[in-house]
Amino acid sequence: MNLFQIFDTITTVEPEFNERISPRREAIRNMMSFGKKVGIAAIPFVLSDLLKKAYGQTAPKDVTGVLNYALTLEYLEAEFYTLAAEKSGLIPSGRPLQAIKTIRDHEVAHVNFLKEVLGNAAVPKPTFDFTAGGTFDSVFSDYDTFLALAQAFEDTGVRAYKGQAGILKGNQVVLTAALQIHSAEARHASHIRQMRRARGGAAENQKPWITGANDSGIGSVVDPIYAGEDNKVQAGVDISMLPGISGRISDNAATQSFDEPLTADSVLDIAGLFIVHD
Repeated sequence: MNLFQIFDTITTVEPEFNERISPRREAIRNMMSFGKKVGIAAIPFVLSDLLKKAYGQTAPKDVTGVLNYALTLEYLEAEFYTLAAEKSGLIPSGRPLQAIKTIRDHEVAHVNFLKEVLGNAAVPKPTFDFTAGGTFDSVFSDYDTFLALAQAFEDTGVRAYKGQAGILKGNQVVLTAALQIHSAEARHASHIRQMRRARGGAAENQKPWITGANDSGIGSVVDPIYAGEDNKVQAGVDISMLPGISGRISDNAATQSFDEPLTADSVLDIAGLFIVHD
C-alpha cells in the first residue's frame, strides 16, 4: 500500500493537514507499541480513522488518484492469496497454510482501508488473470509456481514503497507510521522466499533478499519487477570494489545489500501484466 505518496499528496493539496491531525500525533507516535496490542493488519484502519477525522467523510478529490493506485495493487494481492487459500490441496496444511492465510488477511485489511477512505470514488476491482496470459497456467495447481509468483508480487510491493520514501523526509510522524507498515510487507517477501527455499529443488538456493536483476526462477515475464536490482553503485560508490572479508565484495553481495525503488508507473505496468483488459 503506497502510504508514502498518499500522505505527501494530502499535505501538498491541504497544507493545513498536519495541523488537522495534530491532536492525533501522539496516537501515531505510539504505534511502536501496537505490536503487543493490535495486529499489524489493524493499523490501516487506524490511519483510515485519522483521514476521516481530518477531512470528514472522504479525502480530498486530488488524493483519489493516489489512493486508487494503491487500491489496485492491494486488490491484486488480496485476491491472489484469497484464491490460493481456498484452493483445496494447493498449499500444505499446517504452518504453510497458516502463513498464507495471515498474509491474505493483511492484504484484505489494506483493501478495506482504502475502500473506506475513498468511499464512492474507489475504483472497482479489476478482473485478474494470475496466469499472465497463460504463462503461469499452473499457478493454482502447482505449489512451487504459486510461491514463485507470490514472491514476485511481494517484491513488487516492497519496491513500490521504497520508490516513495524520500517525499516524506520532512514529516517524521507520518514517515514512522508508513515505515512500520512497509517493514511488515518486507517480512512478507522474506517469508515467502524462505518458504520457497524450504521446498528445495530449483529454489534450494533462494535467499531472503533479492540477488541481481531477476532471481525469481520463473522466467523473463517478471523481469520488470527486478529491473535495476543489479545496480552495484550507491551514491557514486561501486560497492563491488570495496574490500570484503576475503578480497573484494562479490557482485551478488553488492546487489543484495541495497534494494532499489520502483516508480509508480513501473508498478502499475507490472500490475497490468495480471489484469484482463477489454
